[in-house]
Amino acid sequence: QLRLVESGGDLVQPGGSLRLSCTASGFNLEHYAIGWFRQAPGKWREGVSCISAFGGKTTYADSLKGRFTISKDSAKNTVYLEMSSLKPEDTAVYYCAAAYGSSWYHQPPSLTNDNEYDYWGQGTQVTVSS
Repeated sequence: QLRLVESGGDLVQPGGSLRLSCTASGFNLEHYAIGWFRQAPGKWREGVSCISAFGGKTTYADSLKGRFTISKDSAKNTVYLEMSSLKPEDTAVYYCAAAYGSSWYHQPPSLTNDNEYDYWGQGTQVTVSS
C-alpha cells in the first residue's frame, strides 16, 4: 500500500520551532517531488513549500520565506519541513503530497494546483499557542 505519513506536529509556544517529517511507505520518493500544505480551521488549504524530486529546487509561499525550510533525505525516504519563529497563525493541519514524473525532477510542482500531486498524507496537527 502506498502511503505518505506525516509526523512531528505538536503544541508549541509562539516563537518556537518544529520539524515535520513526511515519510513514504510502499514506494521510493527518489523520483517524487514533495509539497507541504496546510489547512487552518475555517480556511482553504494553502501551499507552504515544495521541493523538486532531485532536491535541487525549492519554492515557498511568500509569507513564509525565511521561517520555513524544506529538505529531502532520499536515503531515509523522508522530506522535512523545518519551521521556526512560529506564530499563532501557523496553527493548522499540515499535509504532505507527492508528485511523480520527470516534469518534477528539477522543478517543483505548483503550490496552487492540487491536481499535480498523486498521493496525499493524512496530516499532522501543529498548534502554536501560549
